[in-house]
Amino acid sequence: MLTPGTKAPDFTLNDQNGNPVSLSDFAGKKVVLYFYAKDNTLGCTRQACGFAQMYNDISAYNAVIIGISRDSVQSHLKFAGKYDLPFTLLSDPELNVLQAYGVWQQKKSYGKTTMGVVRSTYIIDENGYIETVMEKVGAMTNPYEVLEALKAE
Repeated sequence: MLTPGTKAPDFTLNDQNGNPVSLSDFAGKKVVLYFYAKDNTLGCTRQACGFAQMYNDISAYNAVIIGISRDSVQSHLKFAGKYDLPFTLLSDPELNVLQAYGVWQQKKSYGKTTMGVVRSTYIIDENGYIETVMEKVGAMTNPYEVLEALKAE
């Protein structure tokens, strides 16, 4: 995982509409960058819907929300449409950004070790530096924790 005060690695990935989006596109805004495992799974859906419910509150702090998983552009388009998600979802099938941000990790589940996304959120400041790191976040509580962190900054 990256640490607060670190320059956030820039990237360019395709969004749910197939358009390239770069972190640097959001210079001058705070970026809530959250990493999740898979579209349409229970926890990831709850987290995304929580961010959708809090979208206006988070936006009031000059912040944008970006979700990243390894799902395809087509999967993201269906997921965003099904749940009316008002924010950007980015597709990282090659794991480049997931690895750069340290969220692609070894995980143990039911005695098996696999590689996967550790649900994590970064808040990046207007100049591209990491302000807040939230590792192994709860799907239900993460959107509220993000809003509280934005209020405190």
